[in-house]
Amino acid sequence: MTKYFNQIIDNICALIKFDSSLSTPKVNMPFGEGAFECLNYFLDLSKGLGFNTKNYDNYIGEVIFDGTSPETIGILVHLDVVPAGNNWATDAFNATIKNDCIYGRGAIDDKGPAIICLYCLKALKDEGFLPTKTIKLIVGCNEENGCECIKHYKKCAEVPKLGFSPDADFPVIYAEKGIATIRFDFDLPNAPFTDISGGTSPNMVCDLCTAFGKLDYPLIAKYGMTFQGDAIISRGKSAHGSTPEKGENAILPMLEYFAKLDPRITPIIQLLFDDIYMLTQLHDETGYLTISHNIINFNNDVLSIACDIRYPATMAITDVEAILIKAKANYTVVRHNKPLLADKNSSLIKTLLSVYNEVSGLNSEPIAIGGGTYARAIKNAVAFGPMLLTDEQVVHQPNEYISYEKIKFLSEIYYKAIKELSK
Repeated sequence: MTKYFNQIIDNICALIKFDSSLSTPKVNMPFGEGAFECLNYFLDLSKGLGFNTKNYDNYIGEVIFDGTSPETIGILVHLDVVPAGNNWATDAFNATIKNDCIYGRGAIDDKGPAIICLYCLKALKDEGFLPTKTIKLIVGCNEENGCECIKHYKKCAEVPKLGFSPDADFPVIYAEKGIATIRFDFDLPNAPFTDISGGTSPNMVCDLCTAFGKLDYPLIAKYGMTFQGDAIISRGKSAHGSTPEKGENAILPMLEYFAKLDPRITPIIQLLFDDIYMLTQLHDETGYLTISHNIINFNNDVLSIACDIRYPATMAITDVEAILIKAKANYTVVRHNKPLLADKNSSLIKTLLSVYNEVSGLNSEPIAIGGGTYARAIKNAVAFGPMLLTDEQVVHQPNEYISYEKIKFLSEIYYKAIKELSK
């Protein structure tokens, strides 16, 4: 893989320059112009490297490395990204190289791993490797916002029965929690604010919240906020919605401020932030339920807060709803993905774990995560990397990056994993 290193860097940088976050659909561009251009760049690059490709209506693409049998394996990656958000030291969509790191939105989630896996296929092809199973590098454009790309793929293509997604953590993920975006609505006529808004994505901790309403300057300062003209501004720190404890939510100080001016806000804080109904006490071997309060807005006297809820993999969404019903919450399940729970002793997990332990020199065991990946789209698939548990957590955060060292590590591990699985 060493001889492809510079090409990998160049192509990761090229992909980052496409703002492929969800935008307004256009004709034949279901997820917006940026995602369309990014997908077609990737497929054109793959053709240039000698692979057959398929484009399924600009929802999702496929890079094909033919094998000798009808069996297939899938490597599921995504080219869409969450919005840049705030507090970047560089241009999020300009691929800045500094200290042997590539900075930019999507560098590690998931454009970097997508390019690395493509060049793993290139290396195997150039070496004359003939896989038994046909390898499909499946390249989606809507992983961050509902996986409509995968739903479309299932309608148009033959879905592999085995595979992995390089879009989570190492050593290997045997379980992914259930994911629900739930919107809570609160009637607030004559609210103490005329407008309140914050958050950029349902799966990113809100790092900026702005409101217009009653001004109490000493109280604003008490809650660590600032003002700009008539606007009250609360700043936090973004993080992935599955790990809200790693961020700092900008919505809470704003609500605490307005609760001092209007007691009707207090029950909202108690329900969603103080968790008085003990929603976050739901747990099993895959961990505790987490809730991340990510988007807030106020329209027609209704305050709406969209939350990202990750619930334990052995449970169901009905377990979550039972608590919300008991709390008499006015809620809507906007989006829901069931959990993934794989057999730790399956040949797929054993193979991937063996490769990881060989390359890393460790003796690790499978783990569970709160994040969700494309692995749920295939009957027998799991997430596999690219992050180490000891890595700085930069996914969905400002100054996302992938290091040269990480590129080399992933190149070795994904090369070996693909080769082993496709024999």
